Amino acid sequence: MNTKWKIAGINFDHMHMGDLLRKVFEHSNAEIVGVSDERPDRMEDTVRKFGIPRQRVFTDYRECMEKARPDLVILCPATALHAEWTERIAPYGAHILVEKPFAASLAEADRMIAALAATGKQLIINWPLRWYPPHVTTKRLIDEGVIGDVLGVHYYDGNRGPLRHSADKIETVPGKKSESWFYQKSKGGGSLLDYLGYGTTLGTWYHGGRAPLEVTAMVDQPEGLEVDEHSITIARYSTGLSKYETRWGTFTDPWMQQPQPKCGFIITGTNGTISSWDYEKVVRVQTRERPETYEIPVDCLEASCDGPIQYVLHCLETGAKIDGPLSPQVCRIGQQIVDSAVLSAREKRTVPLVA
Repeated sequence: MNTKWKIAGINFDHMHMGDLLRKVFEHSNAEIVGVSDERPDRMEDTVRKFGIPRQRVFTDYRECMEKARPDLVILCPATALHAEWTERIAPYGAHILVEKPFAASLAEADRMIAALAATGKQLIINWPLRWYPPHVTTKRLIDEGVIGDVLGVHYYDGNRGPLRHSADKIETVPGKKSESWFYQKSKGGGSLLDYLGYGTTLGTWYHGGRAPLEVTAMVDQPEGLEVDEHSITIARYSTGLSKYETRWGTFTDPWMQQPQPKCGFIITGTNGTISSWDYEKVVRVQTRERPETYEIPVDCLEASCDGPIQYVLHCLETGAKIDGPLSPQVCRIGQQIVDSAVLSAREKRTVPLVA
């Protein structure tokens, strides 16, 4: 292309906005044409880091969209506001990249899908775990039939808590939980809504698009909090059981030092198993032919597919369809499991997969 892709970042509720805009800043064929948030202080660090001109900084998203005219908008609102913000931005005719999770409910996810379908533009949901080389390598090995047919996915992930780090994983001094949207039920807070979609969406990817039949979930009930910090979900598939566990309060942050239990995935198949831990340089495989566990170095991701911005712009430039965990089709199944888990935990019973 002769001109750069114009990208705007709107709503800085989630600290991942800084990480995503860094990817734009570093991309040779993209530029940040606008940022917008009702609270200017939340944008200041990003504006300073990336040298964004003041005329591209807005407190009104409508002015930002009208003046910047972006090709792609990155949205990072609180989980419960994903549908509302998607519906606000969609009429301007830009592609939309929403930072995880998909939504606070399946109904809201369907509103988001409908909003983009009306414009002909693409809706993309970014799950940072999608870009971890061990998890991508695991998908390749599954597709190559190394462990046979997938029977189960076992997932455990989280961190010390959302108030302990900011963009670029910079450690912060925790503020009051009651003052953060992450701990507000009305905003879609809680570890389940924050992290379960990672496991269920990548789990759907590993399961080849298969959906479970029923779901059982339980959450902790921390004293003085209105949301969970720990959840365990069991999904029954036609092939057996999968387990998805989320945790705010791991002993260490996995990007600094893997806690115990380790964060990541174990995939079981008809012919073997794979362990795929966040940030590690190898995956560990067992097969019937080699029952001893052996290591396979992780794949080196292609430059066009080693992050959300690179991947999305590659797809837009080549006309490729967004697929895998970033596609609404796979994400919707992940959201069905999340909704089912929420219902199960609330009613303290096993529930059929929410449709």
